[in-house]
Amino acid sequence: MANNRTFSPSLQAKIDTLMARRPKVKLGNISFDSPLLLAPMSSICTAPYRLLMEELGCGGTVSELVSCHGINYKNEKTTKMLEIHPREKNIGLQLFGEDGSAMAEAAKVAEEREPKFIDINMGCPVRKVVTKGGGSALLKDTSKLGKFFNQMKNAIEVPLTIKIRTGWDENSINAQEVIHIAKEEGVEFVAIHGRTRTQAYKGSANWDLLESIAETSPLPIIGNGDLHSAPLTKQRLMATRCQALMLGRGPLRNPFIFLESFLNEDDDISFSPSDYLEVIERFRDYMEEYTDRERTVLITLRKNIVWMAAGFPNVTHFRNVMFQTPDIEETMKVTREYFDAIKNDHKKLDLTQAFMAGGHG
Repeated sequence: MANNRTFSPSLQAKIDTLMARRPKVKLGNISFDSPLLLAPMSSICTAPYRLLMEELGCGGTVSELVSCHGINYKNEKTTKMLEIHPREKNIGLQLFGEDGSAMAEAAKVAEEREPKFIDINMGCPVRKVVTKGGGSALLKDTSKLGKFFNQMKNAIEVPLTIKIRTGWDENSINAQEVIHIAKEEGVEFVAIHGRTRTQAYKGSANWDLLESIAETSPLPIIGNGDLHSAPLTKQRLMATRCQALMLGRGPLRNPFIFLESFLNEDDDISFSPSDYLEVIERFRDYMEEYTDRERTVLITLRKNIVWMAAGFPNVTHFRNVMFQTPDIEETMKVTREYFDAIKNDHKKLDLTQAFMAGGHG
């Protein structure tokens, strides 16, 4: 990917002003540039997207979930998912699987990529992951977790972390038990999505429970769930007992959320359609440097551009046109024309409504 560079002077000035307000945070032995972190999202949190989010104020990132078996079988597609850009500072690689020895073997391979930490996915509710015993299925039988954590911890030098849910279902809320086992085995911190596995992404994240857990937890807690706007994130940040917060869906429609969460009431700072277009152009560059598969770049660009356009005028028509573009050049042409046409408009989002209610963060 490209050498380090800045955005336009006007955008970079806004980024720098808000970045300077971020308090650094240390979770166990792992340091982050902000208490606001990017949640791992399948098919989204590849190196280009993670690097872009770090440049836009995110304190640290976690990769999409990577199969331990795919790593151990040396599957080409899986191996690509472990790729880390040299400029990524605070990146963890997240692995999933049901077998402790296979996970330990894969963790050794992942560690060679020099992540800041290795994370275990214990929260994914997707059927194809859960039916094999991975993801949130690991929460069902806590008697096996001590050995599971121990096998992975002993295989690597970098810190080990976990991402969990509150429990398998409402009758087995066992996050606190999992945290205590993790503490005994030397896990560094725990990120918790405030829903059970059976909830998937329905209903609301249980922040009362997350705050209660964080208050007594022997390990640093990262709270995750429903922080899909800057005002909500700022409000939670000011009141939370969690040591950090993790954002998933919010950054997809607002790439500046990690910065806007540090806005003050008297600030005269806002991000314009032109700023969004700059971010999209940067993302296109990163994607093309990451892979030479034009189809992959096209599909990834389209969905991210449409997400970022949410809340701007005439977005429905723009979205329809976008998904008919035949190639990258046409996609970017349509995108530039759209953002140029609305350059004096502002994004208007209904912050009471969740974004992408079907999943992610």
